[in-house]
Order: sequence, then C-alpha cells, then structure tokens
Amino acid sequence: MENVAKEEEIIGSSSSTPLSNHKKNNTSFGSRLKKSCLSFAVSLQESFRYVKASFVGQAKVITAKNEKEASEAELEASKMQVEAADAAEDAKNKINKSA
Repeated sequence: MENVAKEEEIIGSSSSTPLSNHKKNNTSFGSRLKKSCLSFAVSLQESFRYVKASFVGQAKVITAKNEKEASEAELEASKMQVEAADAAEDAKNKINKSA
C-alpha cells in the first residue's frame, strides 16, 4: 500500500507542474528540432553535391582525350567535393550561431 501511495505522489507531483514550464520545454524542443532538421538538410545537400562532383569528374575522366585532361578532370572533381564540404560547414556554422 505504501508503494502505491508513493507512486501516486510521484505521478501527481509531475502532473502538477505549471503550464508555463511545459511551454518553455516545447519551445526549446522545437528550436532544437528545427536546428537538427536544418543540419540534416544541409548534410543531404552536401551529399548530393559530393556525388554530383564524383559523377561529373568520372564522366570527364572517361571522355578525356589524353592523360593531362584526365588529371585535370580528377583535380576539378576533388575541388568540387571540397567546395561542397566547405559550403556545408559554413551553413551548419551559420545555423548553430543563429539558433
């Protein structure tokens, strides 16, 4: 019987918290959720740019007429991949500063 009474006290005390506390928690949860979703979107965009750079680089390497063009295509693909990563990092830093 004592355990049931203690459980009721615990349950009752948690449900008696003011409504304003719930709103604050929801706001911070909403803010964190928004930040997480934006970061996920930036990560997806980075992945697509990286894959695009890989495909473009491979296509240029395959269609290269000589070794010089092939090495330039590989270098350009690498540059595009680095730019995708840098852009994503900048966007995530901007998201973290604003939220």
